Amino acid sequence: MSDWNFKEIETTIQQEAALLADAKGLEDFRIKYLGRKGLLAQIYAGMGQASPEERPLIGKSANALKVLVEGIVAQKKQSLDGQSRQALTKEKIDVTLPGIHSPLGHQHILTQMIDEICGIFESMGFVVQEGPEIETEFNNFEALNIPVDHPSRDAFDTFYVDTKVVGQKRLLRSHTSPAQIRMMQNHKPPFAVIIPGKVYRPDKVDATHSSMFHQIEGLLVDKDVKFSDLKGLVCVFCQKFFGEKVKMRFRPHFFPFTEPSAEVDIYWKKGWLEIMGCGMVHPKVFAAVDYPKGKYTGLAFGMGIERMVMLKYGINDIRYFFENDVRFLRQF
Repeated sequence: MSDWNFKEIETTIQQEAALLADAKGLEDFRIKYLGRKGLLAQIYAGMGQASPEERPLIGKSANALKVLVEGIVAQKKQSLDGQSRQALTKEKIDVTLPGIHSPLGHQHILTQMIDEICGIFESMGFVVQEGPEIETEFNNFEALNIPVDHPSRDAFDTFYVDTKVVGQKRLLRSHTSPAQIRMMQNHKPPFAVIIPGKVYRPDKVDATHSSMFHQIEGLLVDKDVKFSDLKGLVCVFCQKFFGEKVKMRFRPHFFPFTEPSAEVDIYWKKGWLEIMGCGMVHPKVFAAVDYPKGKYTGLAFGMGIERMVMLKYGINDIRYFFENDVRFLRQF
């Protein structure tokens, strides 16, 4: 009777049924025999090739196998469901026990400070931009009116990078001001940007110095920007950051890339402390980015993030920021 050995198939079914121990195994067993591509489907599909005499016998045997498998599936399903219910009744959960604590991290205090300062300037219409940390000498020095003989361009004061790029030396930027140059090279005024980022200088690490630290640079360029606009902008920032009653002053200073230039001090606890440098963008900087002579004016300012955090929270050692001591970091 055809090629199917129904007695052997029945024996195999019984043996496999005895080994069924979970719901997944039972479902695989059901699909193997009763599925669309299962064994019984193959038997029924092949009946058309059998002789008229064999067809009734094949059909009867196939139906008997189907009844057998369906019975096994139903019985095993009932048995497994019963076992699951018994396991649930035996399982006890004490809902009064405390949960497992999973400590959550949070932003580093320097990141928090960057976000806070950027948020203040964003509320005044500035847009946050970033620049690369590896820069050209042109962007880091020449375009900012820093001459070749300036001490900051010496190898003792700058991290130069050994590259194979012909024509321009590469270096780790010593301030965020090169991003101002990139902004002016790629955008036409008016614009107002705030630029946070890491900067690098070969300083000896101590309580107030680090070879890597963070700065925030601001730049506003338009027609007829005045020094009074700069003073007003800085005053509003200091009032929002340090409080409405903050006492501040502007002192004349020199920066190669601004003219006139000033340093900003606030009166903090027992004396005056410098918090940022600022000034009007030097005409030579505009010339370096090919802006038409006399068409635009601009203001710029910059501050060190670590210094602002140390001042605001009374921290006396810059190294705390980078030692990853969670006892320090959890305070903020």
